[in-house]
Amino acid sequence: MQGKIALITGGGTGIGRAIALILARSGAHIAINYSRSEEDALNTCHEIEHLGVRCLTYKADVSKDAEVRLMVNQVVADYGKLDILINNAGMTHYVEHADLEGMKEEYWDDIMGVNVKGMFFCCRAAASELKKTKGCIVNLTSIAGLTGLGSSIAYAASKAAGISVTKSLARVLAPEVRVNGVAPGIVQTRWVEGKEDHIARLAAGTPLGRVAGPEDIAEVVFSLIAHAGFVTGQTIVVDGGNFI
Repeated sequence: MQGKIALITGGGTGIGRAIALILARSGAHIAINYSRSEEDALNTCHEIEHLGVRCLTYKADVSKDAEVRLMVNQVVADYGKLDILINNAGMTHYVEHADLEGMKEEYWDDIMGVNVKGMFFCCRAAASELKKTKGCIVNLTSIAGLTGLGSSIAYAASKAAGISVTKSLARVLAPEVRVNGVAPGIVQTRWVEGKEDHIARLAAGTPLGRVAGPEDIAEVVFSLIAHAGFVTGQTIVVDGGNFI
């Protein structure tokens, strides 16, 4: 990874932060995207700089195509190239699946805008640069996209769409660019703060006896980038065996 340039959307917190750190430790220079969490992004960036690599932050709403294109162009202007794109930015609204009326139209728009359109916009904006460097893309999806469970019906649908987009782009961008996905189960991040009882129940029913930490997901993302040169179009489930 020495000297590679990696752009990570939502890279200041949680899984994105863990991915940024594992890539930085391997010698990659990091570009961290954020939309609202500026302080977290800057703190992660400072931590990365202490590892002896470059790190810059970029504010952009990935659901806005124009902002995404400006961001990617600025990353290339700052670093000279782009080798790795991690589509980690995501959002949800918590709505019980049985509450059909509660699944408001604006919630659908918010969720699909970031989780599906945002993923596609970032891939499209980065595609030409990644082809030049024979780079790779890793999309963070979710086990919800396979089970239909999760924080809301719209969230599960968006993650299923993300898996489909991953497959489509793997065909379109080959052979220069590999595109894969990682589908975590429950991960111990701020998304699940206040849901300790729910997490404990899930951990008890999982073959490995715990839920994932952000580093568990980052390790699989790293392996797809660094050690899986003949893998593309795949989505790797990382859930401790809960979905078998």
